Amino acid sequence: MPAIHIETLSRAAFAPFGDVIMLDGARHYPINEGTTERYHALTSADTGDGNGQTILSLFRAQPRAMPLEIRVMERHPLGSQAFVPMTHDPLDEYLVVVAPAGDFRPEGLRAFLCRGFQGVNYAKGVWHHPLIALHKLSDFIVMDRIGQGHNCDELSLATDLWLTEAALKAARKNQVDPVSP
Repeated sequence: MPAIHIETLSRAAFAPFGDVIMLDGARHYPINEGTTERYHALTSADTGDGNGQTILSLFRAQPRAMPLEIRVMERHPLGSQAFVPMTHDPLDEYLVVVAPAGDFRPEGLRAFLCRGFQGVNYAKGVWHHPLIALHKLSDFIVMDRIGQGHNCDELSLATDLWLTEAALKAARKNQVDPVSP
């Protein structure tokens, strides 16, 4: 069973696939008479193709068990898609598996371990696995496109690729200490 290496999520590592949404390192300033801190423009929606509109939804994800076989990938050719977990607990984790936009190539797969205070915004056309929650039922705010046109391609994989507990443990060892949101 070939295991996929799982990396720690960072802005630099994820840049070929989209944006990391997190407060650490983000531009921010006080508003509302100093009672609120605004973390400005953490990402943007790319949903205008074919007169699309940006919408917000809530996805409730069932936790997945390891090992997990990667059997399907999807992409959204007409719009970006952002996932923001509804937690601030750095111990809440989820995984993202991505591959570059264009023709799908299994050798281009990369997996990232994300913490509860980190979201991701998949760029238009980037291949990604459906949501992979770990540990517990998890809610995510999702920003994506609604409108005319075909905006979801799914691909069934004929590969033997797995996310394993050993790869997950190795990724956890490489994480730096949790950052307060």
